[in-house]
Amino acid sequence: MRMPSKTLRLLMLLIAVTAVAGCTRGMSDLRQWVAKEKAQKGAPLPPLPVIKTFESFEYKDQAMRDPFAPSPNEGASSSKTGPRPDANRPRQPLEAFPLDSLKMVGTIGQGKSMEALIKDPGGVIHQVHINDYMGQNYGRVTDIAEDHIDLVELVPNGSGGWMERKASIALDEQ
Repeated sequence: MRMPSKTLRLLMLLIAVTAVAGCTRGMSDLRQWVAKEKAQKGAPLPPLPVIKTFESFEYKDQAMRDPFAPSPNEGASSSKTGPRPDANRPRQPLEAFPLDSLKMVGTIGQGKSMEALIKDPGGVIHQVHINDYMGQNYGRVTDIAEDHIDLVELVPNGSGGWMERKASIALDEQ
């Protein structure tokens, strides 16, 4: 059984009007509750904190040197004397990697002719001799033992110069 379209529209309109009318009834209790809540007083707010006034201080030694700037003789002496990287030396393959990414995997030889075997992050094994360079801080190999390699790195000292720092790589036990 099919309803004519006019009857269907009328029925739908009647349902919509009934739904809207049902939503507007019973609002009086809601309005009373809102009025009652608005009439109640809330808890008192705490008073604002008192703002303390501080004494101003005038720095009287403006003509003295800045304590955070390097002194004239300190900057000159540290950059002219002390260790410095050799800029004319060609870079060696292991200087492309950070020192902590290199692993010692063994040694070849004995005594003064001992060579270390170093594995780079790409898996390539390199032979290292005393006075070879490795790491990104100009690390020079000073000693090779069966279980470790000793190096001296050159790192910036913060005032334009360089300082030496000892480092080592231990044999990677697996």
